[in-house]
Amino acid sequence: MDYNQFIKNVPDFPVKGIQFKDITPLIGNGEAFKACIDEFVEFAREKQANKIVGPDARGFIVGAPVAYAMALPFIPIRKPGKLPRDTYSYDYSLEYGSNSLSMHKDAINKGDKVIIMDDLLATGGTLEAAIKLVEEAGGEVVGLGFIIELLDLNARQRLTNYPIKVLLKY
Repeated sequence: MDYNQFIKNVPDFPVKGIQFKDITPLIGNGEAFKACIDEFVEFAREKQANKIVGPDARGFIVGAPVAYAMALPFIPIRKPGKLPRDTYSYDYSLEYGSNSLSMHKDAINKGDKVIIMDDLLATGGTLEAAIKLVEEAGGEVVGLGFIIELLDLNARQRLTNYPIKVLLKY
């Protein structure tokens, strides 16, 4: 499927100079969204994942349906203060600022094979943070999945030890 037709460019969002890639037309089209999720399910099966992780918030949109389709647990990684129990936390930089992510300490067990799903691979900061959280808990990241990769930001250089599935490259 040609997913490009479902991505809209939004200039200067969320800050001036950023060319935002809007996935809402893709997820708003049932056939395109199903095809997207089916591709990620195939990737997760190939990697023999037993848990799916998604960073707040668009990682939920991609990761939760993959977990559902595979009857696997979905693990949300959230911004600080959003999870009610003991958490691991990790601070990171992104293309237009900094942030911190948290994950419940009991979400990942030693030896779990984890796929991390998100909508966009930009600088890789969010994904590095998610990887650190999974690995701190004892999990093994067996793959990363994204709808879009922004090639000019060279995030793959930061993520060389992980298999990556991307549907669109810009």
